Amino acid sequence: MDRSVHEDYVLVLQGGGALGAYQAGVFEALSAEGMAPNWVTGISIGAINCALIAGNAPERRVERLREFWNIVSSALPKSSFEAVGDYRAFLSSAAALQALVWGVPGFFKPRVPPAPLQPSGTPAATSYYDTEPLRSTLESLVEWERLNSGEVRLSVSAVNVRTGNHAYFDSAKQRIDVRHIMASGALPRVSRTRRSSYVPEDPGGEHRTVFQVDLFSARGEFPATIFDVSEREKDIRYSSRTRRSTKAEVAWRRVAEAVRPTCRSCSRARASPAAASTSCTSSTARSSTSTIPRTTNRSGPSASRRAMAYAYSIF
Repeated sequence: MDRSVHEDYVLVLQGGGALGAYQAGVFEALSAEGMAPNWVTGISIGAINCALIAGNAPERRVERLREFWNIVSSALPKSSFEAVGDYRAFLSSAAALQALVWGVPGFFKPRVPPAPLQPSGTPAATSYYDTEPLRSTLESLVEWERLNSGEVRLSVSAVNVRTGNHAYFDSAKQRIDVRHIMASGALPRVSRTRRSSYVPEDPGGEHRTVFQVDLFSARGEFPATIFDVSEREKDIRYSSRTRRSTKAEVAWRRVAEAVRPTCRSCSRARASPAAASTSCTSSTARSSTSTIPRTTNRSGPSASRRAMAYAYSIF
């Protein structure tokens, strides 16, 4: 990759719960290679990681990511044995059960009494868990003034439950605070809004490299147990959604590049409203040859192993 021609590095992070720890490892690896992103966009746990990146000084970003993941993974003591095979699966199941019953430190806690017993119309009646611990964690780890300074652009999204439409939050267009991050990271019945995805807009002509970090691999082993079937089904469902969105975005950009004229008459039309009615009849009219932004899709077993090598060992 010729880094000299790239004006922007964009990091796109999806949702995936505890798998978001791998995203932190990927960011650390990119930073070490001199490709730290100046635009981060994400959903759910990806939005939280993005806020930690954009809301801290460059030299503290990896430290803050590590601090966050140490907090939310501190419920169970580390095992003295290597977590592999069935033992690893047992530990994962135990951690999931503990989170279901007791919540996750610095993230969420169960409501008492539970939602069905709460007064109708109150926030407590619409979710089983209270996410105020996450608010406190983000407030302590994110510098919101820096996040909104424009040093690193941040884009996250959520779904408006009243309209069902996407709601996009972009630090280049509005001030972002902890509420936007929590809205993006919300889950139905856990908190009050739903997740959605955000694809960075591309103003034509800029050289931009997009790193899309997939947490769910499209390729995998044939299931051996009913638990493997469930895990494989989730991998296929979420990875296929990512591939579909990526292909649609690349196709749209190719069409946009193909119809972008560069002849002199069209240049005059863009520069002057009076020339807007001029027809493009010049024999030199041609399609733009601007570089289509490249999307690096980190999926598949090989990429998974690379991500795991960089990820924090918290399981």
